Amino acid sequence: MDRATGWWPAGGSLDSPLSAAEKPRYVCQECASRGRQWVALRQCLTCGHVGCCDSSPGTHATAHHESSGHPVTRSAELGEDWAWCYADELYLQPRP
Repeated sequence: MDRATGWWPAGGSLDSPLSAAEKPRYVCQECASRGRQWVALRQCLTCGHVGCCDSSPGTHATAHHESSGHPVTRSAELGEDWAWCYADELYLQPRP
């Protein structure tokens, strides 16, 4: 388990991820300020920054990781409960 985030590697577990009903509506501020659209959003589990995914033109979630060194991001999409550790290139999922 990543003690900083509470997320476990795929096949592991997590005590209490945010459910889809608890996730607020997010926007990628960098894209919004440029009038761009994004494909999907990711939220930094260190500071809460929200950025667009690597399939989006801005790739702001990865840019945030690269500039901040914050290692773990999670999907900010409704119905998705997973995270990604950039440092270990590891997919993380909540406890079933």
